[in-house]
Amino acid sequence: MSAEPRINDRIRVPEVRLVGPNGEQVGIVPIAKALELARESDLDLVEVAPTARPPVAKLMDYGKFKYESAMKAREARKNQAHTIIKEIKLRPKIDPHDYETKKGHVVRFLKAGDKVKVTIMFRGREQSRPELGFRLLQRLADDVEDLGFVESRPKQDGRNMIMVLGPHKKKAEAKAERAAAKAEHDVGPSAV
Repeated sequence: MSAEPRINDRIRVPEVRLVGPNGEQVGIVPIAKALELARESDLDLVEVAPTARPPVAKLMDYGKFKYESAMKAREARKNQAHTIIKEIKLRPKIDPHDYETKKGHVVRFLKAGDKVKVTIMFRGREQSRPELGFRLLQRLADDVEDLGFVESRPKQDGRNMIMVLGPHKKKAEAKAERAAAKAEHDVGPSAV
């Protein structure tokens, strides 16, 4: 069955609860009278609630209705924030400077409102010491706790240990904050 509502002659019920073009209740009328009213007012008879008893039909311009609903759906998609998962890979024996660099990337991703999947790769004998990886992930989570939270606890997955960090801010909030900061930067102190 299609998602499109039935219109005009496709409505095959003996009577409908009719709603006028401005939302006023007309009442329960036979389908023939409802179709006649639609033709007289140069509108379509559209079934808006097919499961009701009797079904509810409305007099409206169906082409205009379809266009407006498509525009609303498009606008909703445009304003939708897409959740992106960024990934950072570490080793258990990471150098302090390399750790700070990787932590900087995690901070940048969390500020942008993205989730971060942190993976620690074990090689060789490192696999017998998973607590090193666990401690490293715990340290990273503590370092960025003001920007994000641990969404999924560290867990061993074969040769890797994985943890997911989620941002405190939603993607849309982070985007709005960046736009505000950019606008302030563009105005600059010389305008004051």
